[in-house]
Amino acid sequence: MTFFSLSLTILLSLLSVFLLHANAYNHPIHHRHPRFATHNYRDALTKSILFFEGQRSGKLPPNQRMSWRRDSGLSDGVAMRVDLVGGYYDAGDNVKFGFPMAFTTTMLSWSVIEFGGLMKGELQNARVAIRWATDYLLKATAHPNTIYVQVGDAKKDHSCWERPEDMDTPRSVFKIDANTPGSEVAAETAAALAAASLVFRRTDPTYSKVLARRAIRVFQFADKYRGSYSNALKPFVCPFYCSYSGYQDELLWGAAWLHKATKNPMYLNYIKVNGQILGAAEFDNTFGWDNKHAGARILLSKEFLVQRVQSLHDYKGHADNFVCSLIPGTSFSSTQYTPGGLLFKMSDSNMQYVTSTSFLLLTYAKYLTSADTVVNCGGIAVTPKRLRSIAKKQVDYLLGDNPLKMSYMVGYGPRYPRRIHHRGSSLPSIGVHPGKIQCRAGFGVMNSQSPNPNILVGAIVGGPDQHDRFPDERSDYEQSEPATYINSPLVGALAYLAHSFGQL
Repeated sequence: MTFFSLSLTILLSLLSVFLLHANAYNHPIHHRHPRFATHNYRDALTKSILFFEGQRSGKLPPNQRMSWRRDSGLSDGVAMRVDLVGGYYDAGDNVKFGFPMAFTTTMLSWSVIEFGGLMKGELQNARVAIRWATDYLLKATAHPNTIYVQVGDAKKDHSCWERPEDMDTPRSVFKIDANTPGSEVAAETAAALAAASLVFRRTDPTYSKVLARRAIRVFQFADKYRGSYSNALKPFVCPFYCSYSGYQDELLWGAAWLHKATKNPMYLNYIKVNGQILGAAEFDNTFGWDNKHAGARILLSKEFLVQRVQSLHDYKGHADNFVCSLIPGTSFSSTQYTPGGLLFKMSDSNMQYVTSTSFLLLTYAKYLTSADTVVNCGGIAVTPKRLRSIAKKQVDYLLGDNPLKMSYMVGYGPRYPRRIHHRGSSLPSIGVHPGKIQCRAGFGVMNSQSPNPNILVGAIVGGPDQHDRFPDERSDYEQSEPATYINSPLVGALAYLAHSFGQL
């Protein structure tokens, strides 16, 4: 054999090995989807978690990857002589709202609990994002029967367009306690701490126990001193994060998470005794920072489907009702979709319902598969495969499969929103412009057509309207503002999709 033919033989054999590996890489592990994905779900997963670094408040660590952000809110809590430094800004402003921050934490934790085993290198980044929130929630719940639920006066904050690093609006602190109860924010905080305790159970058992103990105490407070924080703190939390669904859904949701985290039979008993009173069977199919009923139904259905807890049999039916309402073309369908196929709940920050619903569908599909069963929609069987297909279609729309060919995740794909409603992203960074930008001075930028100079990578905006239109205008907070609770459920969904297409 000549040197040339030997070389050619080696080259061909190497090529065949490469093609074999390439095919294996792209082949779905679960055989549930076509061989080739139209999207890089792994890249989207990385970016969806990176986004949280752009929302950080407090003293930033040396390994901060979103480098245009700097320290901010370093005296938060001083107004009440407590340490409330840290946590997340919820969206495009500089206020720390405890209610959506807690829900964000619960959903990031649930993403890791269900799909963290598929995340590979992103799992540690997801844990860091969760801990940035739980460290703050531990501070906010340090005093018994008291929770510090907000830092910053939203009305005064919104009258300025300034970077968090320049913030000079009042850092007022608002709390709930026995005299001014807030069961929804307290029970959601308990849910967040309980869910996060499961995330850290193996990697940091000491921290996990601290979270679980605090969750127990906070839930007791939520249940004992019942009342809505929207009544007690109405001038400060409304209309921003008013609780419209009441606090019953959070009590059920919080008890479900404490049952899952502690295995203490008292929580299962609480759910059995109080489930109906707390609205377990109410027919509503909106899941987000305010209304937790659908999430509680899916979470509790696992106890029946997988753990075989017979007393929770009804939650399978409740979960099925939620899923049936989403299936287009059935008599049970009550969900609106845009002409381009996007689930559409409301004009303000609609994408949060897209991401939360997609997560619930993938999670329920996982539970149904474990139990080898299906969804029953009035005698029509809907398979886990169908649920995964609906969820994938929603995620694909978000990533660019839509009439505008627009990715609604900043920094993903060739075309994405350039003028998002976000103070820090829209104004020149400290590194570029070290001098202070005054409260009102930023509105010139806010009202301009210039693209944001700082890319808030991974941010998912409110999204298009019911006709698939998206103007990409900075002043349009309903469509152009990102939020932590839009991203948090998508983390789990992207981990599942990246894994199922062999990208992880």
